[in-house]
Amino acid sequence: MIRTAVLAALAAAALSSAWASPVAAQSASDGGWSFEVGAGTDNRSKAASKSGNDGYVYGAATWESADGRFYVGPGLETIQAGGSNVEAEFVAGYRPEAFGYAFDFNLAYKNRLDAEAGYNEDGWEFTSNISRAIGPATARLQLQYSPDAAGSTEAFTWVEAQAGWAFSDRLEGSVAVGRREQDNAPDYTGWNAGVTYALTPRLGLDLRYYDTSAHTDGEQYEDALVAKVAFAF
Repeated sequence: MIRTAVLAALAAAALSSAWASPVAAQSASDGGWSFEVGAGTDNRSKAASKSGNDGYVYGAATWESADGRFYVGPGLETIQAGGSNVEAEFVAGYRPEAFGYAFDFNLAYKNRLDAEAGYNEDGWEFTSNISRAIGPATARLQLQYSPDAAGSTEAFTWVEAQAGWAFSDRLEGSVAVGRREQDNAPDYTGWNAGVTYALTPRLGLDLRYYDTSAHTDGEQYEDALVAKVAFAF
């Protein structure tokens, strides 16, 4: 498996619906604070664009316990929605392991800063992941739910399955497919496939193709080839 912190961070960001991951730059046994900054040609969440198909930047800070199980932290990312150009997030989570499986349960509060009057600028999001690694192969199942998301979307559920393969300590390939059911917005299926490469133990690149089944419902659902860079420290 790829064990560098930056590849773990990039893979988590690319394969999940979250824009930043709770992966620390130091080993889980060290605990304490870690930081991650990055940029991409498009900000994709649940396979759809949050940045109007334009580039974006993000930054996140994470504190985790000495055993690596508990983590909390804030983050910021640039978006284009409801007159807001920045989305702030605070995440708290727990990562246990059992029977060879890794679990990750977290709660995130998101707020789109300086949104237009009347725009629903904030929301809560619950995420659970179960994953397993066998040799170079990895697999993960993710479930996300929000009772009232930011913007016009109200309640939604996102279910995603992901599979990856580590070709070397530096190169990993992966594919994911998910389904989003939501109120006051179109339901759709989204998927992505790509590769992640570690230039150094802290600097990595991700190149990924995204597509959805909702092309006719807005430009945010159109397909795109997205490049990302991340630096963990």
